[in-house]
Amino acid sequence: MSYGDPNNPYGAPQQPGYGQPQQPGQAPGYGYPQAPPLGQQPYGGAPLTMPGNVSAARVMLWVIVGLQVIGAGLFAVSAATINAAQKDDSLKDNSAFQQLADYSTGKLWALVVFAVVWGVLAAVLATKFTSGGNGVRITILVFGIITAVLGLYPFTLVGIVHLVLAILIACFVGGSKGKAWFNRPRY
Repeated sequence: MSYGDPNNPYGAPQQPGYGQPQQPGQAPGYGYPQAPPLGQQPYGGAPLTMPGNVSAARVMLWVIVGLQVIGAGLFAVSAATINAAQKDDSLKDNSAFQQLADYSTGKLWALVVFAVVWGVLAAVLATKFTSGGNGVRITILVFGIITAVLGLYPFTLVGIVHLVLAILIACFVGGSKGKAWFNRPRY
């Protein structure tokens, strides 16, 4: 009798690992289902924790909130100062002040309101990162794009920081990790 013949029913087993103790993790699934191996995500690949770039986008929204508060404060102080100075008779002959006095205080107060509303919107969107769905993601994308456009045109010099932050927010939230985070199942 030769053990080398594969057709010999009494020969050595041809299956690798037959008759040897099974390795851990190869046991048939009895009882509760086992957890997925480390590195794999349950629920079809949905992330369990917020990805780093999505978390960075949320931090950038909070930075925009802080910048909006500073901007609203500066616009309010400017409007109040110009309004008070317009009533001062000693400055009527000063040509440098006349250029400053040509600014409408109504426009400055409108900018204060706009800065406050834009900051509140950024704060609301920043708080919705953990519970929001795809609608919040799309709103954040639109917010980022509009902020980038506003950073270019009316507020060119001071809007550069807003422009960079808005582009990064739109890229991070619009990417595949942002999509996976906002489309994850919520149980």
